[in-house]
Amino acid sequence: MALVSHNSETRIVLGIESSCDETAVALVDANRTIIAQRIASQEKEHAPYGGVVPEIAARAHAERLAPMIEAVMQDADMALADVHAIAATAGPGLIGGVMVGLVSGKALAMAADKPLIAINHLEGHALSPRLADGELAFPYLLLLVSGGHCQILSVEGVGQYRRLATTIDDALGEAFDKTAKILGLGYPGGPAVEKLAREGDAKKVPLPRPLKGSKEPHFSFAGLKSAVLRAHNSGDHAPADIAASFQQASIDCLIDRLSKAIKDYTRDHPPFPALVVAGGVAANQGVRGALEGLAAQHNMRFVAPPMALCTDNAAMIGWAGCERLAQDPDFAGDPLDIKARPRWPLDPNAEAVRGAGVKA
Repeated sequence: MALVSHNSETRIVLGIESSCDETAVALVDANRTIIAQRIASQEKEHAPYGGVVPEIAARAHAERLAPMIEAVMQDADMALADVHAIAATAGPGLIGGVMVGLVSGKALAMAADKPLIAINHLEGHALSPRLADGELAFPYLLLLVSGGHCQILSVEGVGQYRRLATTIDDALGEAFDKTAKILGLGYPGGPAVEKLAREGDAKKVPLPRPLKGSKEPHFSFAGLKSAVLRAHNSGDHAPADIAASFQQASIDCLIDRLSKAIKDYTRDHPPFPALVVAGGVAANQGVRGALEGLAAQHNMRFVAPPMALCTDNAAMIGWAGCERLAQDPDFAGDPLDIKARPRWPLDPNAEAVRGAGVKA
């Protein structure tokens, strides 16, 4: 990995991410430079099970994290003394994995006498577009769409999030993974479904658009997953057509729900200057294209992070740490007894919604 020069006076944050099945470490500075980063995937470990097994994930994090931290520091030709703070994901996520990363961050912070910054994994995603786009200013409308979350948020500043909509049952990324499993495409499911969908006809399989046109801007994908299973079991449809039809139904739901949220919000607030997408599903080209079209309809700039920043990574965690330090240069760090959290909403004041939306 090529080294990136950095100014010793610029704040540098070591980021650690271990909330699901990627073990990741990165060094990021306040000038939006990713100095060094490494990501270790666990695809081979989880592929036989068709999804992430929490115990296997936590064990892999524990085995890989310390060597990766050392490797990233060597890649950057730096020592912990050169780092201004340690940022580690503290939740939400698979609690075993989160604990591995957070405990490692605490140990490094204590050993090097550096501030610990406990980062909400969702905030890492929410702020990641600003790492790649220096012109993206607050506020902006964010579609946060991943394997565990599907939300529409007003991002008003660091630590300032207003949830406008959430899923009442399953996240879209989970629906992609389930569809891949039904069609026998393996794991990870999202890229596999997107690839197969290019070979199919999106109009061939009649699938529902859950909650489309409903009064509330929330999402629902459980019924769509069930419809995919019925279509597959019927034997009447080619897998490629099912994949294409599922992807299009998902996109239609996203656009309809976002349109509703934009309409409701701008009734009492100024229009958002930008529509931003983040999270693993943001890597889907069909989703990106549809969102770009929606942004154009509403005279909004469309912003999506580079593919490498869509899936779980430590650069976004390090950048979130940089954002926290920029907000409060005198920030002394979070307490070292802070606990890992399996659930951690970005907007704790959001009203509970029917169904299982509380998990968002």
